[in-house]
Amino acid sequence: MELIRQLFDTFLHLDREHLNHLAEMLGPWLYLVLFLIVFCETGLVVTPFLPGDSLLFAVGAVAALEGSPLSLWGLLVLLSVAAVAGDGVNYVLGYRIGPKVFSSERSRLFNRKHLLRTHRFYEKYGGKTIILARFMPIIRTFAPFVAGIGRMEYRRFSLYNVTGGVAWVTAFLLGGFFLGNTATVQRHFHIIIVAIVIISVLPAVVEVVLARRRLASAAPLPGEAGADGCHAGAVAAGRGEDTSRL
Repeated sequence: MELIRQLFDTFLHLDREHLNHLAEMLGPWLYLVLFLIVFCETGLVVTPFLPGDSLLFAVGAVAALEGSPLSLWGLLVLLSVAAVAGDGVNYVLGYRIGPKVFSSERSRLFNRKHLLRTHRFYEKYGGKTIILARFMPIIRTFAPFVAGIGRMEYRRFSLYNVTGGVAWVTAFLLGGFFLGNTATVQRHFHIIIVAIVIISVLPAVVEVVLARRRLASAAPLPGEAGADGCHAGAVAAGRGEDTSRL
């Protein structure tokens, strides 16, 4: 129980010293813990709240410490595999179970609004969403699920998945490795971590605000589909219709 408490404390209050202490305590097992966190954050629609960008940056900073038990190259390979495998599993889940689990507007874990928001993101950016979403919390978790619902060709999805997964992990790990131990970042490490989270979430927030403004300013015409119209492509996939344009 003490180990679990320390894990939660570390990942809820990401700190270089906490992570370094955890690395010394767990040794090689920390690689498994990090793998599971990255895999679950990208692969399970019920865990979009797990740290992603900030965790990678902090772990990169720990790997740069002299005598660190973490290897940068080991982290790059292992966490890239976790990110790619997570999206792959999420795609399969979306392909198999579709929008059936997203029936409630109020559910915190299976909220249909997250699904619709990601679907609108797809309509705007197409298949590149798989890459772009890697750098956006929440959407990162739901993007491969929606790709599965839309029956995106798996070969095409895999290309975007591998490219985005490797780019995401590499960018934040190297950012932490080369910048995490500079004097300025060391003095304001918590602020930097919070800034990473805010910057990552900002595009999604802006998109939601703009979508609400467009919805408020557009008067619905008789017979027009409402907001749930965005859901039509996902539902159509569940009925076997072709939505491969995603």
